[in-house]
Parts: sequence; structure tokens; C-alpha cells
Amino acid sequence: MKELLQTGADLIDTALERLLPSGDAVPASIHRAMRHSTFAGGKRLRPILTMEAARMIGKGSLPHGVEDLGAAIEMLHTYSLIHDDLPALDNDDLRRGKPTCHVVYGEAIAILAGDALQTLAYQTLAGLHCPPAATVEIVRLVAEATGTVEGMIGGQVLDLEGEHSKPTAESVDAIHRAKTGALIRVSLVAGGVYAGAGRDDVRRLTEFGRKAGLAFQIVDDILDMTQDSAQLGKTAGKDLASDKATWPAVFGIEASRRDADRLIAEAFEQLAPYGRNAETLKALARYLVERTH
Repeated sequence: MKELLQTGADLIDTALERLLPSGDAVPASIHRAMRHSTFAGGKRLRPILTMEAARMIGKGSLPHGVEDLGAAIEMLHTYSLIHDDLPALDNDDLRRGKPTCHVVYGEAIAILAGDALQTLAYQTLAGLHCPPAATVEIVRLVAEATGTVEGMIGGQVLDLEGEHSKPTAESVDAIHRAKTGALIRVSLVAGGVYAGAGRDDVRRLTEFGRKAGLAFQIVDDILDMTQDSAQLGKTAGKDLASDKATWPAVFGIEASRRDADRLIAEAFEQLAPYGRNAETLKALARYLVERTH
């Protein structure tokens, strides 16, 4: 798994290095801010899921150019982190073990850096090396998953509005499936579409991503309560301090661990038709729930 993650991260970092403007390109401040957050040491889990879903659908072969799709997914993820850390939202000064974008470059440039990464992501998606119909479908899927209706931005709004109120099972499920789960789900589905997935493939990847994405966020909630800032690479205990709607707040830590394990087991059922070609995706899903940071 360590070798898989490192190889995948290297491939994505090479693509990001090529796609992002140089830190010396005018206006340098925005480009340096974009690169500061993009290359702050993320694990690249979402783009690696994208590539491995494409490899599975491609029967073990990684499609040419799929790393650009993964890079675009990572740009969108990074933009969301930059904005999530802003004083108006989670007000955090640590991300991936380094000072957040607004701490280093100021709030105005941080906002614009997030905007710029989102824009560059769609520019990259428009130039993907796959059939035009697949490109259009990927853009649609990604826009939907990052939008307001059961998408990432909508989940962020639900999360903000849920602070300082008693969370319910329904509210925490809705927040997690949208705020974090939607981007994980579309990372998998977009990778599949890039590799030529049919309707049944898309359905299976969607359900796999829905369950794996929720399990990922449940584990993230647990880690926020059980690990320190050095281990997490971000400020520990923020969810509790902000009265966030989290899975452990509703169900407790031990039940949350069981729920994450159950979701991964259910996710695996969706990959049964792919046999050995699904083993890498299964290993990644296990990593999502067994990680310690």
C-alpha cells in the first residue's frame, strides 16, 4: 500500500507541476499561494482512487492521460481546503502540517487562490484525453458533486448551519455524504467513465464510492477526537470545540468504528464482478478505515 500510494502521488504531483502556473508567473502572489496549498504534502487519495477505478475498468491497464483527471480532482479538493480553513468558515491555521494559505498569503489572496484552482480544474477537465462525450459527462458529474444539491458546497453549508445544535443521525449522514463523500464518489465514477465504464459499471462505482466516502469521513471524525495535531497534520479537536455534527457525537466512537467497517464490507460487494482487477481498490478502501492520520 505504501508503494502504491507513493507511486500514485508521484504521478499526480508530476501532472500538477505541469498544469499549475509557475510561482514566478505574473501575478506571482496568486500562483505561489496556489502552489503552497497544492504541494503542502497531501496524500492524493482522491486522484489515486480516480486512477485505480480507471485501471479496474480498463482490466488492469492505466488509461493514457488519466493523471490529468486525477490532478483536476486534487485541485478541486485543495480549493475546498483553502476555503474551509478561512476565518469565515473553520478558521484553522494548520493544514497538512503546514500553515494554511490565508495565514501565509492573507485572506484575500487565499480566497482567490481557491477560486483559481477551481477554475484551473475545469480548464484541465475540458482538455482530457478521452472521447468528447466522456469529457462532457465527467465535467457534469464533477460539477454536480461539488455543487449545492447533495454536493460538496451544499454539505459545507449544512455543516456550518449545524454548528452549536444537537446533531441527529439524519443531519450528520446528510453532511458527510455531501461535504466529503460526494468528491470521493465522483473521483471513482469519473475515473471509470474516463476508462469507458458502462451503465452497470457507473452504478457499481457510485455505490462503492457512496459507502467508502461515508466510511472515510466517519474515520476522520474518530481521528479528530483521538489523535493530536502532529499526527493529523491539522488542528485536532476542532469538531468538538465547534460543536460540529460528527458521527461519534451521535453514535459514539466504538459504534462509529463498527459502522465504518460495515460500510467498507458493503462497498466491497459492489466490486465482486471485477474479480482480481478490483483488489487494488479494495486495498485502498481498507486503508481509508485503517489509517491513523
